[in-house]
Amino acid sequence: MNSERFWTVPNLLTLSRIPLTAILCVCISQAWWFAALVTFGIASLTDWIDGWWARRFHQLSTFGRVFDPLVDKILIGGAFVYLIPVPEAGLLPWMVTVVIGRELLVTGIRGYIEALGKKFGADWFGKLKMILQCVALIVILAVLSLRGQEWARTWIEPLAILQTIVVYAMVAATIGSGLQYCVKATKLVRVESAV
Repeated sequence: MNSERFWTVPNLLTLSRIPLTAILCVCISQAWWFAALVTFGIASLTDWIDGWWARRFHQLSTFGRVFDPLVDKILIGGAFVYLIPVPEAGLLPWMVTVVIGRELLVTGIRGYIEALGKKFGADWFGKLKMILQCVALIVILAVLSLRGQEWARTWIEPLAILQTIVVYAMVAATIGSGLQYCVKATKLVRVESAV
C-alpha cells in the first residue's frame, strides 16, 4: 500500500480513535463522566464518518477493513474494563469477559477464514451487537453524568432501568452473534475441506 493510499481521511479517522480511547479511559478512571460521554460521542462519530467517507469517495482499503473493527473493539473493550470497578455502571466482570472473549474469538476466526481466501465480514447480527454495545456505553455514561445532579433526580431511576435492559440486551447480542459467527465459520471450513 503506497503512502497516498494509506494516508486517507477514513484511515486517519480510524487511527484517531486510538488516542481517543486513551482519553476515554483516563476520563473514566478519574470519574469525569460528562467528559467521558463527550469523548465517546466524538469517537463514535469518527467511526460513522470514516465508513461514510470511504464509501462516498471510494477510499475503501484493506487497512480500513482490518483496523476499523479492531480499533472499535479496543475502544469498547477498554471502556468496559475501566467501568468494572464502578458499581453504578452495572457491568459485572463476567459480562466484560464475554464481550472481550467474543471479540478475540471472532477476530481469530476471521483471520483464519480469510487466510483460506474467503470473505468473512460483519453481518447484521454483528452490527446489531456493535450498536447495542455503543448504546449501552452511552446510557451508562449518561446515567453516571446525571447522578448527583439535583435537576436530574427524576430521570435517574428510569434511565437506570433502561441501562440494565440495554446492558443485558448487549450481552445477549454479543453471545448470539459470536455463536452465529462460529456456525458460519464451521460451514465455510466444511465447504473448504470438501473441495
